Amino acid sequence: MSIFSPLNFLDSRRSVPSKQLGEPGPDDPTLARMLQAAVRVPDHGKLVPFRFLRIHGDARFSLGEQLVRLTLEREPDAPAAALEKERSRFSHAPLIIAVIARLTPGHKVPEQEQLLSAGSVCFALLQAAQALGFGAQWLTGWMAYDRTIAAMLGLQDNEKIAGFIHIGTAKLEAPERDRPDAWALLSDWQPDV
Repeated sequence: MSIFSPLNFLDSRRSVPSKQLGEPGPDDPTLARMLQAAVRVPDHGKLVPFRFLRIHGDARFSLGEQLVRLTLEREPDAPAAALEKERSRFSHAPLIIAVIARLTPGHKVPEQEQLLSAGSVCFALLQAAQALGFGAQWLTGWMAYDRTIAAMLGLQDNEKIAGFIHIGTAKLEAPERDRPDAWALLSDWQPDV
């Protein structure tokens, strides 16, 4: 008989590639539960330096067409395979949650800490999705750093995309991959005396 351990759950966490995610995605009550779990992250200063943007349904395909348009503007001779990659980038998972970092410049809490808090939300959302039986993957890509895309998605000047969290039902079990030996990454600091 196996005893459930929260550490066993954490040890089994893995990303499911977005191309391997399909229907069904979480319904609204399930998504609300995931989001509520995801906001329980360290937040120095209680700034809540993050928000969510849901991309689902036909909006996923519209975003893909916008990526194709921008690619062609920048690379008129882009190969068809590259354009198809952009077109389908958001079409696999039924739900994508963009985690938006809302940064407050000049605050006593450094912007780096605010950004790390938003990154923690991304990871917590991955864990919440897995805990509720869904597969998920945290992706960025060029569009996460593109100001034209940011404006198209309604981001303000002080906002950045921390990640696109693709969520759905895994079509295949995600394979385990080699993980680093955490103990080998540990060193002890010794003060100079």
